[in-house]
Amino acid sequence: MQFFCYISETKLSPSHPLSLSATVTPATPRLGINNFTSPHFTSLHHLQPPPQCHPHHAPHNHKHPNPRPRAIGAFYASRLALAPNTLVSVICRSNYTTVTQRGFTITSPTYGSYTFVPAHVFANPAEAAAANIVWDYILVSTKALPDVSDDSEILTGLLEGGRTAVVLVQNGLGVEDPYARRFPDAVILSAVTIASAAQSEPGVIAHNRWTRISIGPYLPNTSATRTRTQTEQTAIDRNREFIDMLRAGGIADAEEYTHSKLQMVRWHKIAINASMNPSAVLSGGTPNASMTLDPELHTHLRGVMQEVLSTAPKVLGTPLPADFATADAILNSTKKNTSGSKPSMLIDWEAGRRMELEVILGNPIRMARERGLEMPRLQSLYALLRMAQENRERAKKENSRL
Repeated sequence: MQFFCYISETKLSPSHPLSLSATVTPATPRLGINNFTSPHFTSLHHLQPPPQCHPHHAPHNHKHPNPRPRAIGAFYASRLALAPNTLVSVICRSNYTTVTQRGFTITSPTYGSYTFVPAHVFANPAEAAAANIVWDYILVSTKALPDVSDDSEILTGLLEGGRTAVVLVQNGLGVEDPYARRFPDAVILSAVTIASAAQSEPGVIAHNRWTRISIGPYLPNTSATRTRTQTEQTAIDRNREFIDMLRAGGIADAEEYTHSKLQMVRWHKIAINASMNPSAVLSGGTPNASMTLDPELHTHLRGVMQEVLSTAPKVLGTPLPADFATADAILNSTKKNTSGSKPSMLIDWEAGRRMELEVILGNPIRMARERGLEMPRLQSLYALLRMAQENRERAKKENSRL
């Protein structure tokens, strides 16, 4: 089995968008990941996993103060590498030298400390494509910035028709669309995780908390009223195979979802991300817990969450499951987090990077409008942050000309 993961920690040009991909081949699975190194897990010491917790009941804000998408990809790649007959490869950029020489050093409250050494380490996607390896899975776990570039372009030349499945571990709604358009015959798996991880220095990954990941096949045209097509069944089978590999690597709470249930999970997480992330930026850098303790901000956050949670069933055509955490439950959980953690959007803003505005704010608004629905609270946050970002980007360009 061949896995390929691409994780880039730096902003790429449109021709090389920020993206993570992982691929696996059936005979001798291989996994490729950008910014990882694979460890020899023969002497890996496994600790007891944390108590089971439904992803939508779990505290959502236990994020490291400086999380990076590539860290999440590296963490999952290190676990996939433990699955039998699986090879994991990665693409690295700024940490290429470190990972090539030493692999990744990973610390985890769940799995202890270990080293992850990939089967191959590539400097860029072109080098990975030139290796002529047939990948079984490509895992993408970076920020989704459709307003900057079409991330699916980075996978051109890496997919083998009918063989390679693309796994998207990204925040937001509509992240699957670019890949479905560019690779209409490819199996696409959509995933949402609450795991927290960070890369403190090149090649050093700290898994902070949680491992749960929810995965479902992306089948927007499927119907419960007709017999599944062979293509749909293949996607379901590949989804189950991928989950089995994660479980074999110690991710006991890797969960299998249908297409419709996974999209519910995405909308539920939007209720959290679309309320906390923009509000932290617009309030001048207020941490999650502090926002929930302020009476006015608490009311605001609850209003945004309620707007998303009430709109989602109308867009999806089905009610959200009763066991999904309510807005009040999410806020009460957040109050207990004393780590001072910041939402990823705030971290990006403070670092001068572009934010995931479109997939977290813009796409939900557009999906609602297509059905004649308005989301005034979300629209206000989107309009303000989009203009703030445009003004800053314009200032950057002007300063660069001086």
